Amino acid sequence: MTDEPKDWLEAELLETLDEDYEIELEDAVLSEEIRRIYREKRPDQMDRKLYFRELLRLQTELIKLQDWVAHTKEKVVVIFEGRDSAGKGGAIKRISQRLNPRVVRTVALPAPSDREKTQWYFQRYVPHLPAGGEIVLFDRSWYNRAGVERVMGFATEDQVDQFFQDVPEFERMLVRSGIRLVKYWFSITDEEQQLRFLMRIHDPLKQWKLSPMDLQSRVRWEAYTKAKEDMLEHTNIPEAPWYIVEANDKKRARLNCMSHLLSLIPYTDVEHEDVTLPDRVFNPDYERDVLPRDLYVPQRY
Repeated sequence: MTDEPKDWLEAELLETLDEDYEIELEDAVLSEEIRRIYREKRPDQMDRKLYFRELLRLQTELIKLQDWVAHTKEKVVVIFEGRDSAGKGGAIKRISQRLNPRVVRTVALPAPSDREKTQWYFQRYVPHLPAGGEIVLFDRSWYNRAGVERVMGFATEDQVDQFFQDVPEFERMLVRSGIRLVKYWFSITDEEQQLRFLMRIHDPLKQWKLSPMDLQSRVRWEAYTKAKEDMLEHTNIPEAPWYIVEANDKKRARLNCMSHLLSLIPYTDVEHEDVTLPDRVFNPDYERDVLPRDLYVPQRY
């Protein structure tokens, strides 16, 4: 009997690690050729045990950050930008994995509707900004105007010029209102993007990530590079500077981004009242009803 609590705890911890492992199984269905190419291009892979150890350590610190934000009613916005397949979504997933979705939420807006196209450009983003005690992670943001909209011809050069004039003051307004605004650009090489696109093409679990727009980003690599350079030049302001994450190595990019984000915010431990599990109240007159079997999900595993 003395080993039962330990066995139960170990089972719970293993289940937590299994969840991490499932998330990491992104390359599970790949052809041998793609596996060979990937191994050749990635000879210096980060040790898996070290990666998981650091990931769990940083996620523990993110929980402390979340508690501090909720306790102090701080407002935090983190913007994730970068080329298609640069790893933005993977970083966001690891950041938010163990956090409370009522405190930390991800915003990934679809293409604007016909009605939204007639609005003030920033209008559709404003409702998603945080209230006190919230963190918002933008998986792409108003910087679409400087990137995909410009390169793909969805915005005119006059609209882009107006954006470059407006966005610094818009972001200064956010900062003056008490929002902590952090902006990340995930940077990958031409060769790395090509490899990741090939992996998506050959992986049934990832093919949904490929859109005609993504494929065009390969054709227009240089146009996207010029657009990125213009964006950084016009919008890297002291109140909200850009931070570039070198993202050719996904695991290191996630850890570096998480560590850097934690370093930017002066969070402290928040004291919590001790939690004790109350005794259950037993009613001797209560009898549990037997439910029909057809209400249950079939046990196939």
